[in-house]
Amino acid sequence: MAPNILFIMYDQLRFDYLSCAGHPTLETPNFDRVAARGVRFDRAYCQSPVCGASRMSTYTGRYVSSHGAAHNNFPLKVGEITMGDHLRKAGMDCWLIGKTHMKADAEGMARLGLSPDSVIGARVEECGFDVWIRDDGLWAEGPDGFYDQKRSPYNEYLKAKGYPAKNPWHDNANAGVTGDGNIASGFLMMHADKPANIREEDSETPWLTNRTIDFIEAQQSKGPWCAHVSFIKPHWPYIVPAPYHDMYGHNHIKPVVRSEDERRDPHPVFGAYMEGGVGTAFSRDEVRETVIPAYMGLIKQCDDQLGRLLDYLDDTGQSDDTVIVLTSDHGDYMGDHWMGEKDMFHDPSVRVPLIISDPRAQADATRGTVCDKLVEQIDLAATFVEMAGAEVPHHILEGRSLVPLLEGRESDWRDFAISEYDFSTSGAASKLGLAPKDCRLFMVCTDQWKMMHAEGGFRPMLFDLTNDPDELIDLGSSTDHANVIEKLYDHLFTWSRRQSQRTTVSDAQIEARRKGGAGRVGILLGLYGDEDIPEEYLSRYSGPARPVDNA
Repeated sequence: MAPNILFIMYDQLRFDYLSCAGHPTLETPNFDRVAARGVRFDRAYCQSPVCGASRMSTYTGRYVSSHGAAHNNFPLKVGEITMGDHLRKAGMDCWLIGKTHMKADAEGMARLGLSPDSVIGARVEECGFDVWIRDDGLWAEGPDGFYDQKRSPYNEYLKAKGYPAKNPWHDNANAGVTGDGNIASGFLMMHADKPANIREEDSETPWLTNRTIDFIEAQQSKGPWCAHVSFIKPHWPYIVPAPYHDMYGHNHIKPVVRSEDERRDPHPVFGAYMEGGVGTAFSRDEVRETVIPAYMGLIKQCDDQLGRLLDYLDDTGQSDDTVIVLTSDHGDYMGDHWMGEKDMFHDPSVRVPLIISDPRAQADATRGTVCDKLVEQIDLAATFVEMAGAEVPHHILEGRSLVPLLEGRESDWRDFAISEYDFSTSGAASKLGLAPKDCRLFMVCTDQWKMMHAEGGFRPMLFDLTNDPDELIDLGSSTDHANVIEKLYDHLFTWSRRQSQRTTVSDAQIEARRKGGAGRVGILLGLYGDEDIPEEYLSRYSGPARPVDNA
């Protein structure tokens, strides 16, 4: 029988902010606990370093340029087949608990007459998942109203718990209190060192952990199931309740990774981001020293709540038949490379944690190991389909199943990884005066090299990951590396010629048609009539003629 799959995604969690990944001061014993039970994939890359596009790739198992939802609030077009569709076909339920950042293709649904109130319409609108509870965790409100127009189940929970604010997500869960008793908004990073004005057990991460336990309890004797548990944290606003707000100080922060050389004649796109508001803010030491301890506290809270889930599975005897997957949608620069947030392809942004614990005996040989193969986050959809006992539909899913790596079987693996980014809505695009079609970035990463190609006539960026693992020296204009750049462009050209849009007919179906041939359905082309034609092909086209009465 197929195992259950507990697929946990943390938002904006850096790959190297775990103790099992080498962080020197942040201890994450429960992430480490899962890594000890399974495999930590050390070189996993998301398919776009921004929430919406990354998640749409993970959920569809397809590259951004295949599914088209290239940025936050770009709708995922009707007709894209998602993880939930594949798994239900294989006999496995697929549920959402938390965030997707999915924007529904309302126009496409209306054109096809799909009502959001129907089962099919609801699944299309919710990225293919059946929804246990959805909360995208961005209940921000400005002059033009709320960022997210949906109802917030988390806000309703807080109101039921007695929090009186109109928007307790902000006023309590994501804000502190100033010395004179006013709201200290988490959107202002100067307040990151304050405790959030909320009881810790009511904050977002414990709340979603409780909903996850509720879900698992309701699935007793049901199954198999896949539950996508999607935490909003450690995503900004960078503020966390006590006792996590002051567990770490500036003395616990990793040294910043940046060089003055990066700001001397930088790649124009990189330069525009460094000079943007977020980059400028995180270039200040006081910002990093205020924000990063809160970010670490948020991760520590995530780890503690993961421990609750692991203990629950152990105590109820469900660990032995539950695969656990831990990952993130992208990272966070935190001042490295003079950047904040994400948006480009340095490792702090595009490289993600990925830990998979498969309890089945086939995976015993790899427990507690680290895999350094180039893994893409679109590989998860194919992995889950194989775990569900179905054949991976390679004409639809562009990722590769990780099951052979989990089981320690030799596998001919990929030579390069790809990520894409559309920055057409950004301030950097406006600063550079670019048309939307020229606001596309592509990353090609091999074992030794990483290249960024930018549309719009710009030179590439190039990093030697062996001799410059911190990616501080851009070799994109180096004539000495012309051959390397040419080889990486060959990889990009190979990838761009992939078959990605024939999703309704598989290779196997095509091969079956070849075997049958047109003759078996009565189509006879190029025959004169004196060839050695199988009699069955002519059985409907021979015999006595019936003269037509022309009277």
